[in-house]
Amino acid sequence: MPKVLVTGANGMLGQDLCPILEDEGYEVIETDIQNLDITNPGIVNRVLNQEKPDIVIHCAAYTNVDKAEEDIDTARLINAKGTENIAKVCSEIDAVLVYISTDYVFNGGVNVKRTEPYMPFDETDPLNNYGLTKWEGEEAVRKHCKKYFITRTSWLYGIHGKNFVETMISLADKPELKVVDDQIGCPTWTVELSNGIAKLLKGSNYGTYHVCGSGKTSWYGFAKEIFNLAGLNVNLKPCTTDEFPRPAKRPYYSVMDNNKICRDWKIALKDYINLRDLG
Repeated sequence: MPKVLVTGANGMLGQDLCPILEDEGYEVIETDIQNLDITNPGIVNRVLNQEKPDIVIHCAAYTNVDKAEEDIDTARLINAKGTENIAKVCSEIDAVLVYISTDYVFNGGVNVKRTEPYMPFDETDPLNNYGLTKWEGEEAVRKHCKKYFITRTSWLYGIHGKNFVETMISLADKPELKVVDDQIGCPTWTVELSNGIAKLLKGSNYGTYHVCGSGKTSWYGFAKEIFNLAGLNVNLKPCTTDEFPRPAKRPYYSVMDNNKICRDWKIALKDYINLRDLG
């Protein structure tokens, strides 16, 4: 039975990923900051050498996109240096490393309007500190590991964490709700990402992959579909990014080609809504 160590196992992704891996027949070792501080090289070295996993799935990350603009040092310590610590030991113990990255490594067509989905080999150019530090994590993986899957995902939501779907549902009773309509991306359910990772692990075609929902939409389109599936009548209005300024710049177009590794985002969202209603 292959042994998989998951960092950030208590996070939104980790809580869906671990049981899916167990169902796939893996022995899963769940770690989080309490027993694996990825920013401490000594602890990373000790834990990974003690457990000797065949695979490490690195979910632990600094994910506060806006806060990273004022605190790049912490974001870099976790997303870049922490990932490098993991990557170095994975190489030493010959473990496969799966690194969760982001669509925010792309600039979304800052100078020229983009309409074609990004491919894994397309040039990166992060607009914000979060995207930059995640890209630095990617580079650390490529530098230190021969056996790796860099899995870029986007617009992630799941039952075990704060996310856009739950935020929208919580705001459904507002007299009017404005949502940005000029940022286009791929909503991704944590279960879809987990299943995509499980598919990748069945092979050994190492490299960079896009593991996100198929299709594309805007945040406004995403919200509209959420309310439609949840049966909620909401006074929803589109707005521009300029009307809703945030500390971190977002790419206007971060659609990624996933090579059909995940289902259409609308189908996945329907399953999510049905599941949360049952819960």
